[in-house]
Amino acid sequence: MTTSRTPSSRAELADLLTGAAHSISSILTTEFPTPAARSYLHPVLGPLTAGPQVVKELARGLEDFLDEPMPDTRAGLLTLASQAAALGWLTESLYELADAVDRICTQAGIPAEAPGSSPVPGGSRRDDDVEEPTFEFSGLELVALRAAARAAGLSSVKYVEVLSQSLLAAVGIAEACTDIAGYLTDAAAHVLDDPGSLRIDEQPGSLPAQARTLLARIGTAS
Repeated sequence: MTTSRTPSSRAELADLLTGAAHSISSILTTEFPTPAARSYLHPVLGPLTAGPQVVKELARGLEDFLDEPMPDTRAGLLTLASQAAALGWLTESLYELADAVDRICTQAGIPAEAPGSSPVPGGSRRDDDVEEPTFEFSGLELVALRAAARAAGLSSVKYVEVLSQSLLAAVGIAEACTDIAGYLTDAAAHVLDDPGSLRIDEQPGSLPAQARTLLARIGTAS
């Protein structure tokens, strides 16, 4: 027996999108306890740990939405397209992050294991007095750098290299999450507008590009 469901209101649809935006933003504030032997991975371990959980949450939300009758309003189609676009965008961004972390681990001489696993020494440690970073550090910063590098089994130069790459990867996922959350927030604002004003052209005030593309595909398939 099929039970008919009342279509979601535009406010409810907008709440779905803003909720997803908040979940994605939370990736950037997640902290993960980093062992001293992997301290150079600290900038990326939070997003690397929280990201997959948010992907699962968004996927469940999309599945729940698809369990209902196919939306027949432009606001409903926009919500569907925006959820799907955000999920794909975030998944791709996290894949790029994981790939960057894998390369960092390879350069550091350790396997790309799950966060929190026992570290594998990165080979014999080189003499820090012979090989120093080319960046300018204060005396106290050099002491801290040498201590962190020693705990990680790396030379100071290698430690600075992998930490720099980790910071760049963290910036990349932060930009992606910020863009995706902004995209969803923008889509939610469109959903709250009069459905008749939702345009899929490229003029000012029209829908975000990702949503326009997906809506166009839905319209072609229907």
